[in-house]
Amino acid sequence: MNKTVNINLAGIFFHIDEDAYQKLQRYLEAIKRSFTDSQGRSEIISDIEARIAELFNERVKHDKQVISSKEVDEVISIMGQPEDYLVDDEIFEDEPVAEKRTKSSKKLYRDTSNSYIAGVAAGLGHYLGIDAIWVRLIWILLTLGSGGTFILIYLLFWILVPEAVTTAEKLTMQGEVVNISNIEKKIKKGFEDVSDTVKNVDYEKYGNKVKSTSKSFFDTIGDIIMFFLKLFAKFIGILLVIFGALSIFALLISLLSLGSSSFFHPWWMDYPDALNTTGLPIWLGSLLVFFTFGIPCFFILYLGLKILINNLKSIGNIAKFTLLGVWLISLIGLITIGIKQATDHALESVVSKKEKLIYNTNDTLRIKMTTNTKFKRHINRGGDFKIVYNDNDEKVILSNDIRLTIRSTKDSVANIQIDKESKGQNYLVAKDRAEKILYNYSLQNNELLLDSYLLTDYANKFREQEVEVILYLPEGSYVNLNKNTRSFLNYYNSSNNLISSNEASYTVKILNDAIECIDCPEILEEDYDDEGYIDLNINDDNGSVKINSEGVKIKSDEVDIQIGSEGVKAKSEDVHVDINENGINISSETH
Repeated sequence: MNKTVNINLAGIFFHIDEDAYQKLQRYLEAIKRSFTDSQGRSEIISDIEARIAELFNERVKHDKQVISSKEVDEVISIMGQPEDYLVDDEIFEDEPVAEKRTKSSKKLYRDTSNSYIAGVAAGLGHYLGIDAIWVRLIWILLTLGSGGTFILIYLLFWILVPEAVTTAEKLTMQGEVVNISNIEKKIKKGFEDVSDTVKNVDYEKYGNKVKSTSKSFFDTIGDIIMFFLKLFAKFIGILLVIFGALSIFALLISLLSLGSSSFFHPWWMDYPDALNTTGLPIWLGSLLVFFTFGIPCFFILYLGLKILINNLKSIGNIAKFTLLGVWLISLIGLITIGIKQATDHALESVVSKKEKLIYNTNDTLRIKMTTNTKFKRHINRGGDFKIVYNDNDEKVILSNDIRLTIRSTKDSVANIQIDKESKGQNYLVAKDRAEKILYNYSLQNNELLLDSYLLTDYANKFREQEVEVILYLPEGSYVNLNKNTRSFLNYYNSSNNLISSNEASYTVKILNDAIECIDCPEILEEDYDDEGYIDLNINDDNGSVKINSEGVKIKSDEVDIQIGSEGVKAKSEDVHVDINENGINISSETH
């Protein structure tokens, strides 16, 4: 049973058995004796001990592991024996002494000795093997091109990439083998000369690898494949860093804009508030969104940096578990809010009100959509809803989700039915919201004026409120719909929808579940072309629309589209598309 000794090597504690300790002690004493007369002896010894501690630390898998003679021998083989690396000052000034090299790889550090800010660009220059000035220039261009996003990436490099402080770290930063000889050279010759020497040695080393006769052909192929795999991995790392940084930047801007706006409440915040039926503060919802999506984006960014930087500092288990906890809380909170928001739109309710329209049914009923001049600029059939102020300067929600339907009735009196619809978490809530919808119409002589919009109080929030106006007109009566009703009508005719948008602006006679157009343009035989199509006179400088009993043909300068019983056919200069019961066939022509 061997005794164990606790030692402090370069500020790091290790458990080492007695035999290994004696071997290590003899080795360090031999090193100290070999540098008795050397300039900078104490600094050389300190850096050698730091390097040995680093090598031990790489081999220790847990805190209780004891270092044995095996680990000490491995470290000595890497560092070399003192007598193998004695450097005579006169010889060193003329020619470098040939040394036994071991394989080494560069690690990314910040080079603060050649820095303007934090040494990030200088460190990347060493890592990539290019001059730092080019890295700085590329960084400036990327910062300008990304709108400042690379400033955030620079700050992350500053925080996460360690600074090269010790001589061993400075040698590793440049890809030089960290052993006794190189540590001594570094201290004696200075940083700049060693940098040049390392570059020359690197070129010679990789040149010798290619020319080496001892290396097999398959080893060379393997190295080439590994090189491209590593290059691909670095490319993936760059993509992850850019994606993560841009995502975090966008989420941060959204958080700051929405979060701060919740307190200052600019006019456009009325719209998120109108959609927010949960009552949750917008700033709190923004914070939950930021953490829910921002934390995964941060780990994507961190993964990309891990791929790019071999010796990247770990953020630590405490930070990882803290972020995980915040993410889980945010995710659960966001899901809960989403369920609550969806529940508020789960059920719908319709409130109907039917009234008689008293007018002279022997005359033509004219129907027209109207609007308040105060809301005229807000009426847009392509829009959803607007936040406006009514005549009493009260904030209200305006929507143009209005539908107009014409049906026949055998009664001698016309009727108008207003169906108001809204959604809510249950039937009673939805019904209450529907009843609070404001919609008006008026009948003046034989002209029916219908509002082209609906209103509801801002406190009711937007719950997809809509109104359907259903007119029951006596059979045998006449009606003329103004052209401005076209977008409020359905696009097709049926027994429950007698008049479509095609009949708007024409006078029609109401029949039993049908209509007869009185002044619609008569289709003559000469209106048909050679292929049996009727030109709908929707021509412009770019094309035309034609129709017959078999389908529709749309022709323009760029594409011809034919829709009929056999399917859809589209043809352009280069591409033909045929959609029918057999599937989709796409063919192209090259010229």
